[in-house]
Amino acid sequence: MRSGGRKQVFNEINITPLTDIFLVLLIIMMVVAPMLDTKGLKVAVPSVGPSQDTKEEPKTIQLSIDASGQYSIDGAGVSPMALITKFKELKGEKPDGLIIKTNTEATHESLTRVMDAAQTAGITKVAVTADEAPQGG
Repeated sequence: MRSGGRKQVFNEINITPLTDIFLVLLIIMMVVAPMLDTKGLKVAVPSVGPSQDTKEEPKTIQLSIDASGQYSIDGAGVSPMALITKFKELKGEKPDGLIIKTNTEATHESLTRVMDAAQTAGITKVAVTADEAPQGG
């Protein structure tokens, strides 16, 4: 005898979509995990507040980037290829780090190139400030 009007109960769960999600998450974690171990530069953010009188002048390297991406250290022009060499020379005389004054019109590439050269030369203290150029108008 057959039971004509009854439906069969489905007791199995399809875990294929769940497995797909776990595999995608595993791949994402495998790609992201090596990026978490990289070390970056320690960038000092200037604070806004009352200035403190210091008795000693800090011995820092002063680098300027103009709007066209040209570099100058203490007023003397420097080529992008000579940045690492110049930083290694000045690091002994000025151990307090590097201050980068960049024009607001300069490209991010020029700033990144300086920060990479500083890291390669072994400079760990880097501060970035905006060089406020007078606007005509």
